[in-house]
Amino acid sequence: MLAERLSRVRERIHEACQRSGRAPESVTLVAVTKTVPVELIREAIALGVTDIGENRVQEARIKREALGQMRNAECGMRSEEQRHSEFRIPNSELGWVRWHMVGHLQRNKAKDAVELFDVIHSVDSVELAEELERQTARTGQATSDKGQATKEAAIEVFIQVNVSGEATKSGCNPDEVNQLAQAVQRSPHLQWRGLMTIPPFSDDPEDARPHFRRLRDLRDELQRSLHSAFRIPHSALLLSMGMSHDFEVAIEEGADVVRIGTAIFATSDKGQATS
Repeated sequence: MLAERLSRVRERIHEACQRSGRAPESVTLVAVTKTVPVELIREAIALGVTDIGENRVQEARIKREALGQMRNAECGMRSEEQRHSEFRIPNSELGWVRWHMVGHLQRNKAKDAVELFDVIHSVDSVELAEELERQTARTGQATSDKGQATKEAAIEVFIQVNVSGEATKSGCNPDEVNQLAQAVQRSPHLQWRGLMTIPPFSDDPEDARPHFRRLRDLRDELQRSLHSAFRIPHSALLLSMGMSHDFEVAIEEGADVVRIGTAIFATSDKGQATS
């Protein structure tokens, strides 16, 4: 059952934090819902999941609309405006939900992405960062002009880094991160949250450890080098790394955000940021 799988994932997160001397609340669980039916997503939210991850813009739109309709039906809302409102606070049971884009994002999907997601984990080029800045600025201005913004003026982003060098993986090269980070920092409508990576898949979770460690080292180097230039507080940048098969190793290596699908929903999360 979903409740049992989710409870076990939370237990494993807690145990991994204990092993590494960390507080369990320091790790954010993003439940990846690729191919997951909306009824299960609704159940997960009711069980306390506050962060939902999707791989594709169009799938996220369909699910948000369906969840919004469920919310409206439960709350007895019937007006046209209410039926199309964002899935933010469906009722007191569900609470807040944050939507994360964890898949590869094309520039021509940036406009839709900033309207649908609170966090984008897969910024991998200066060009994409600039397009997200343009679209977020436009969206923020449009909602401000209407006098009732439905979204914050800034969108949170992670820079995706291909630390393994795999040709099939998305992400910028490690030596390109500094330039991309500066582009994001210059963008007033983008809030840089940290770095993301996906290591090569392996049946042995330990194989991912050196890749997670490399991302952590890269993060630490960036914080030191950009601290003076952009007044980034020390320890301010987060690490988004770890999926169903290796999230415990990721936590031991410093992950602040783990993106888990299979272990919760019994569906594949291997496609994150690759399709």
